[in-house]
Amino acid sequence: MTSIAFSLIGHNEAHNLPRCLESIRWADEVVYVDCESSDGSAEVARRFTGRVFARPNLANLNVNKTFGIGQTTADWVFYLDPDEVIPPALGEEIRAAIASNPPQNAFSLPRRNFYLGAWLRHGGQYPDTQLRLFRQGRARFPCKHVHEKLEVDGEIGSFAEAMEHYTNPTTAEVMKKLDFYSSFNADIMLAEGKRPGPGMALRYLFWTPSSRFVRRYFLKGGFRDGWPGLTVAIFDGLENQVRFLKFCALFRQQAAATGEAVNTEAASSSKPTEPKEGQSQ
Repeated sequence: MTSIAFSLIGHNEAHNLPRCLESIRWADEVVYVDCESSDGSAEVARRFTGRVFARPNLANLNVNKTFGIGQTTADWVFYLDPDEVIPPALGEEIRAAIASNPPQNAFSLPRRNFYLGAWLRHGGQYPDTQLRLFRQGRARFPCKHVHEKLEVDGEIGSFAEAMEHYTNPTTAEVMKKLDFYSSFNADIMLAEGKRPGPGMALRYLFWTPSSRFVRRYFLKGGFRDGWPGLTVAIFDGLENQVRFLKFCALFRQQAAATGEAVNTEAASSSKPTEPKEGQSQ
């Protein structure tokens, strides 16, 4: 009989794990990797599975995602975040697909993003297609960036049913994720050897935030999602601005530490690393 494993990682996700893990009670195997939680996440996970591991809380989440996937033994693996849920209809579609011994080695599926308690139907937020289910050994994360996709060997199919993503339920979570992603991306910019300058400032502080806001809120109908639609469009652009300011601070710190003069010539290849359209952070 074809088996399926779900692999998750989490840091301080005790509030999300019961809802998530309850939705996959039917799985043959569940692996949870706890990343230095202080809220009892590991203990919560152990109520649902005995496969609980401990790892450092690394900035690049995909390193620990890869570790968790490596602990699975089932025929198929589904990577799931703690703030996501597999509805019953999707679970049935998944089980039927893998039981049929499909020619595909992976499957993508739509995702419904719930932001500040509301399902974002517009603004490029749906269907927010995710590639998560794959045949054991036929997919991997490159582990270069937090928003990268799985790399798959072979054909990819798709599901009709959607999973649910309960991202940023409160304004405190919105601010927390803004801080995390802006810091992570600022570190990448520094590591890539980019240098701040007028052109980069114009791009990150004005052009990218304004163009993304117009595209998502007006052209793609984000205004139809009310207050949550406005908030997600604003913070999508704000992350670019905060990222750039943090990068400038890091660059000056590095220059001061090495005795290098701060040269503000912009690198011609400097481009923002952005989540794809419709991706709720």
